[in-house]
Amino acid sequence: MEGAATPDAAAAVLVCLDVGGEDAQAGVEELARLAASAGVRRSAVVRGRRERPDPRLYAGSGKVAEIARVAERLNAGFVIFNHALGPAQQRNLENALARRVLDRTDLILEIFAQRAQTREGKLQVELAQLEHAMTRLVRGWTHLERQRGGLGKTGGPGEKQIELDRRYIARRVRALRAKLEVLRSRRGVQRRARERRDVFSVSLVGYTNAGKSTLFNALTGAGGYTADRLFATLDTTTRRVWLEGAGPVVVSDTVGFVRDLPHELVAAFRATLEETVRADLLLHVVDSASREREREIAAVNAVLAEIGAGAIPQVLVWNKIDRSGLEAGLERDDRGRIVRVFTSARTGAGLGELRGAIAEAARAALESVRASETVSL
Repeated sequence: MEGAATPDAAAAVLVCLDVGGEDAQAGVEELARLAASAGVRRSAVVRGRRERPDPRLYAGSGKVAEIARVAERLNAGFVIFNHALGPAQQRNLENALARRVLDRTDLILEIFAQRAQTREGKLQVELAQLEHAMTRLVRGWTHLERQRGGLGKTGGPGEKQIELDRRYIARRVRALRAKLEVLRSRRGVQRRARERRDVFSVSLVGYTNAGKSTLFNALTGAGGYTADRLFATLDTTTRRVWLEGAGPVVVSDTVGFVRDLPHELVAAFRATLEETVRADLLLHVVDSASREREREIAAVNAVLAEIGAGAIPQVLVWNKIDRSGLEAGLERDDRGRIVRVFTSARTGAGLGELRGAIAEAARAALESVRASETVSL
């Protein structure tokens, strides 16, 4: 329409439909935080209930009309669904709403693209984006169905644009995987050097914004970047520390996890997450003040199982006790092993107990190695 305002790229309509299976309000709150992390400054939420997604528009025609009215009133540049949309659904919604439509996977990929700082991180995010884009080319967008060819044009006679795009993406994916394999090999050399020196390895894992990076800084004095937002840091950081009673220990801070973390991202970051897979001990950091902490613990464990780290010994670290009102300390199971430590990375409460838990696990691992060596002799 002539004279219409340009849609505001910092404004978005957030669509959260209750199709059962989870706390709908928690989903709304998390989507709002994800959107804010991606740069959304103004938003409006459209909610609804459905027994099952509409195959054509996911939300159904009546709800889509409501979304369109809200988007027009907000002058929103984006409509963000807290669900995984099929390629056809996404295309149909964009046609109906005349705005760019993102699903949950698109949103998380966008955040990762903004956060990646290192060369490896950027390569991993680009790989994930391209692999996701390949799924969007299934059945093709309208502008990709045009025939191309003829003298002086890319592609042979009658070749469709969609086929050219697929070939370009496939070539780029192969190139990215090759580059990441080189970086993975270098990290493997560094890891094997540590293993030859019998250095105990600890990885911090947890739901995004549980305070992992703040805890990592408190344990190691690294002084790395932290912020109260989702996916504040992406790149794995490793530091060596000396713990009384254990000696040298290598501590790694890894990317935070989230519910329904896109498989493309898990696959692309698999090389980085090898620090987790190879660890001797996982410190599973939990936001003790979160109402959704049990669901968040389950989401992290699901990703750990997916990357092959589900059997690695874990200690639950209930962080942010300054917000939840819990006391610093630790809990043991019926066999005397430490299973949970209560800490506040911000105030330092419970850090002594956490260091002691790591040292105890390191000593136990060393004793196990010595016992096995004795048996083999």
